[in-house]
Amino acid sequence: MNSNLQSTAATLLKVTGLKVAYGGIHAVKGVSFEVREGELVSLIGANGAGKTTTLKAITGIQPIGSGDIEYLGQSIRGQGAWDLAKKGLVMVPEGRGTFTRMTITENLQMGAFVRKDSEIDSDIDKVFTIFPRLKERRAQLAGTMSGGEQQMLAMGRALMARPKVLLMDEPSMGLSPIMVDKIFEVVADIHGRGTTVLLVEQNASRALSLADRGYVMDSGEITMDGPAKALLDDPRVRAAYLGE
Repeated sequence: MNSNLQSTAATLLKVTGLKVAYGGIHAVKGVSFEVREGELVSLIGANGAGKTTTLKAITGIQPIGSGDIEYLGQSIRGQGAWDLAKKGLVMVPEGRGTFTRMTITENLQMGAFVRKDSEIDSDIDKVFTIFPRLKERRAQLAGTMSGGEQQMLAMGRALMARPKVLLMDEPSMGLSPIMVDKIFEVVADIHGRGTTVLLVEQNASRALSLADRGYVMDSGEITMDGPAKALLDDPRVRAAYLGE
């Protein structure tokens, strides 16, 4: 994304001073960041850094202790995932979460459950254009698919909600190297089609290579942020997350 466009684009998602605790464990400790229209923003960090908890708080799955979350200029604190999905804030969860006893087509239809328009079938065809493998197996039960295929389905299902902001939680986790390549190609394609993306990933190199901007999260806090290329070239990031 052009840096001049970034500076003038509207902020779609803004997180301010977010704190989340599980019992006595403070998982997120005052995190602040933003995602602007048209961006692909990567949130990277080691396992246990608080990335998934942050996404769950944003999407109304996990209650927050303090701080605020604004979406489209309004606070969404306390709103549920169902209402947020209807407003275009949609997450592809870690672990995919497909409906294993439903077919591929039925899973995609469930992704459009919040919609009442007449273009659902045409949007399913668009998903099949992005994921030809799903089209080939449209009548197959999701539970019989490989992990990579289920990840494609989870991404396609999220697209059926016509997201304004798509949150993706560890889409490459547990996949073969070939499937990881495919998933990141699709993330780039989705962003290239105009969808704003917040990408949470442990694979820092791949995530930052795709992103416009990035945030580094460690032990529940944002420790670094900036243009993705600058973070990718930063020796501290390279030492901590790229094994250099």
